[in-house]
Amino acid sequence: MSPLGIFIFNATSCWAAEGLHNIFLCQCEKERLPLLDLSFLNGTCHQKFFSSFIPKLMADQVLVIGSGGREHALAWKLAQSPHVKHVFVAPGNAGTADNGKISNSAVSVSNHAALAQFCRDQEIRLVVVGPEVPLAAGIVDDLTAAGVRCFGPTSKAAQLESSKSFTKAFLDRHEIPTARWKSFTDPKAACSFINSANFPALVVKASGLAAGKGVVVASNKEEACKAVTEIMQDKTFGTAGETVVVEELLEGEEISCLCFTDGITIAPMPPAQDHKRLMDGDEGPNTGGMGAYSPAPQISKDLLQKIRDTILQKTVDGMRKEGVPYFGVLYAGLMLTKDGPKVLEFNCRFGDPECQVILPLLKSDLYEVMQAVINKKLSSSMPVWSEDSAAVTVVMASEGYPGIYPKGLEITGLPKAKQLGLEVFHAGTALKDGKVVTSGGRVLTVTAIKEDLMTALQEANKGVAAIHFKGAIYRKDIGYRAIAFLRQSRGLTYKNSGVDIAAGNTLVQKIKPLAAATSRSGCNAELGGFAGLFDLKAAGYEDPILVSGTDGVGTKLKIAQVCKKHDTIGQDLVAMCVNDILAQGAEPLFFLDYFACGKLDVEVAQGVIAGIAEACKKAGCALLGGETAEMPGMYPPGEYDLAGFAVGAVERGQMLPQLERIADGDVVIGVGSSGVHSNGYSLVRKIVEKSSFDFSSPVGVSGDQTLGDLLLTPTKIYSKTLLPVLRSGHVKAYAHITGGGLLENIPRVLPESFGVILDALTWKIPEIFCWLHKEGNLSEEEMTRTFNCGIGAVLVVQKELAQQVLKDVQRHEAAWLIGKVVSLQKGSAHVKVHNLLRALQANRSLSVHSHIQGKIQTKKVKVAVLISGTGTNLEALINSTKKPTSFAQIVLVVSNKAGVEGLRKAERAGIPTRVIDHKLYDSRTDFDSAVDKVLEEFSVELICLAGFMRILSGPFVKKWEGKILNIHPSLLPSFKGANAHKLVLQAGVRVTGCTVHFVAEEVDAGAIIFQEAVPVKIGDTVETLSERVKEAEHRAFPAALQLVASGAVQVGEAGKIYWK
Repeated sequence: MSPLGIFIFNATSCWAAEGLHNIFLCQCEKERLPLLDLSFLNGTCHQKFFSSFIPKLMADQVLVIGSGGREHALAWKLAQSPHVKHVFVAPGNAGTADNGKISNSAVSVSNHAALAQFCRDQEIRLVVVGPEVPLAAGIVDDLTAAGVRCFGPTSKAAQLESSKSFTKAFLDRHEIPTARWKSFTDPKAACSFINSANFPALVVKASGLAAGKGVVVASNKEEACKAVTEIMQDKTFGTAGETVVVEELLEGEEISCLCFTDGITIAPMPPAQDHKRLMDGDEGPNTGGMGAYSPAPQISKDLLQKIRDTILQKTVDGMRKEGVPYFGVLYAGLMLTKDGPKVLEFNCRFGDPECQVILPLLKSDLYEVMQAVINKKLSSSMPVWSEDSAAVTVVMASEGYPGIYPKGLEITGLPKAKQLGLEVFHAGTALKDGKVVTSGGRVLTVTAIKEDLMTALQEANKGVAAIHFKGAIYRKDIGYRAIAFLRQSRGLTYKNSGVDIAAGNTLVQKIKPLAAATSRSGCNAELGGFAGLFDLKAAGYEDPILVSGTDGVGTKLKIAQVCKKHDTIGQDLVAMCVNDILAQGAEPLFFLDYFACGKLDVEVAQGVIAGIAEACKKAGCALLGGETAEMPGMYPPGEYDLAGFAVGAVERGQMLPQLERIADGDVVIGVGSSGVHSNGYSLVRKIVEKSSFDFSSPVGVSGDQTLGDLLLTPTKIYSKTLLPVLRSGHVKAYAHITGGGLLENIPRVLPESFGVILDALTWKIPEIFCWLHKEGNLSEEEMTRTFNCGIGAVLVVQKELAQQVLKDVQRHEAAWLIGKVVSLQKGSAHVKVHNLLRALQANRSLSVHSHIQGKIQTKKVKVAVLISGTGTNLEALINSTKKPTSFAQIVLVVSNKAGVEGLRKAERAGIPTRVIDHKLYDSRTDFDSAVDKVLEEFSVELICLAGFMRILSGPFVKKWEGKILNIHPSLLPSFKGANAHKLVLQAGVRVTGCTVHFVAEEVDAGAIIFQEAVPVKIGDTVETLSERVKEAEHRAFPAALQLVASGAVQVGEAGKIYWK
């Protein structure tokens, strides 16, 4: 048994974090750990459970290589991950020395063998390389060969940074836009080129690594030649200058675009802008960077997409094609020229100081993202960024930088900057006699994250003003270009109003081939014109009647949107329309769709329309055109609506229904449905809402389908299979069983004087209807007036021809003889369905309810919940214990106050309640004894404290040791006691959460069962933070109760937790 862990989960809910899911399965199989069913959790709770709790049992140690502000920022962000137990930084600085989960290590980073041994000794699960020099030296190659997981490119891939001549040649090979150039190893040849080039060859670069300073932008040819001499002959940058690259001077604005990549997928970060010059106004010498901001407003979404496609993706693809796959962070330094963005340089790691403004905007877990990169699964774990914040970082440098500067100067004011809510990332700092002192050129960076760029700059400057060391140099104008850009008066555009024409055009280009694939005789289905044409003569018609029908999908759309399953709803739309026009005997010829949304998501829309096109092929009609309507404000985010319009034709003599031919005794043939089809979903959704299931609940014998999947089974399309039968002349009428069910649709194709009698025992009723009937307690009339009950269409045929027609239909569809036509007595119902209740009950053994995966618990642990007020978490506990797979049952709710809302919640749920007023007892012990007596009366086995505002006495806690669960609104052991949210905000931490723990005599000190992390957002108040933590509590408490009630978690000796 592993000392860390415990159980495999029954992964029956859909969870996006597939990679982590698999890691746990493999680990648990390896350790031979028992299975615990957690399918009672919904999808969101599954994700929260595994992303915040399990990792604490399997938390990893991480090593960050480097000593700058970038490395401090990396360690800071990694330490926020619940997957990370500790972050070592080698060699680190004063900011990373014994800072919570972060500490420094003296291990040599240049001796890769010793470093690998250190990683093995310390059980390091991930090494993150910050600076460029170790990457170029092959640190990733050597550690990977030693079995150590590394985030960063190999030395060969790192040539994109370590060799500018390699990079320029690579860019040319792959037609990635860059400045014109030439490389030289002879200074005379370089100067000759500068003087003779037919473009301004004024940028001189040392080809090798020069700590970000190896570029000279000359103002004239003489300066450029002087730079060549200094780099190549005077060895200003040492061996890095043995080869120089002379480039065209590009005009425009410099910008930094970084991305994560796993060698195939790229995940762009918010664009940033660095400030290289030492002084305000971009004056003074070049430096490694004096500050940065992100996001850069100069980069529109369209431009960022262009950079992604033409530069970042092409670079990653090019490296892979050349046999040197690139993993890690790719940093593209770009110039925004009038001809578009062009590459100035690549870095093979996070920039410094760009890292200090980009990582604070990352909402995702950095550790998870890095693992996804290494596992080549980035596409399934794309990082999420804050879209409503801006970050500014200001560098404080030593006097004399970038030249000779003093060291050992004391730095003061750091706590004051932290009190302002700022992040201070150390770079050139060290600890000396308990004080923080300077030890480098760039000493530290002060980062502010605010709602806009101007506010962030103001706050960062306040932080800089609060920090002091002798001779400190810093800029006050970081972001000035962006602020000037934002202050420009620009006219509104259609896109500003929320309508993205470019996205619409992209969608059209993506769906054109889908529509073209539906071409048929009479129509070529080419999109893009004002209208579509159809040639009836070319389709073979002589005397046609046109037939049209229009319909939607109703609230089945809501389920598709909740389940994020958009690929089948298109078939529902087409089926509803083409099945209707079959009632006139018409062949569907062409189809038009209408897709409406508030904000166009091209991927979603493409999925829907792909489904429509595929359904058109099944129906034999052409997708001739459609309308995509983006209407800001009309629909909430993520929602859309659909409508369809079908046009068909029938020869004049073959039209249906043939009312004059219908007679008493004719036979009704029922054609099977695939399920609910597309009607009655408002009732379906209400039934699911009131049931103990949700759309993620697994169904079926194998449990490989969810209730949502089952309900989204697409509507059958009958046109191709039934048209030959309808054209045979043997069918007198056809009815599509759509809205109104069996009762209202069959009479639409009958003479007024006739009705039908159906026998429900003659056809197979799909199990979903049995479940809906039972779960919704629906009447027979409600069933037959709302649903198709397993019959998607009916045919009326002469009795003598019924068997032949039935055989013809059964070649393609399930079909049965289900009834007969009868003459109506005055006042009689047009449709009578006999034996429906018997048929539904006969199929009850096949109901969804009996196929819910996860063993339905018959013997449940009896639980009491103690409250003092609203019982904030009581409702979540009640709802979770109603699930059939829950191991717990709430048998009692006790309050120390009368008339509180929590008691009413319990009574509404049918749970017994007791009020035991603490004011009536002389001591805590007496009060607890009264509570204990009631608990024994109800044979209680576990206690949950849900907002219970009394401290329990020692004897009570001792008696119920390992049986009392409490929840605290922080990640214990941090921020114990009252006012946890206030303490969190005062401390300035970026992550808080909630903790479910066993109760011990010391307050908030019992063994931890379950924790869920909650990010602390910029601008959070006690109230806003409290609301988000409460949401987490509603997931965490039920999950913890399931763990304890199942016996998976118990308290052992000395109050230590152990797992079965």
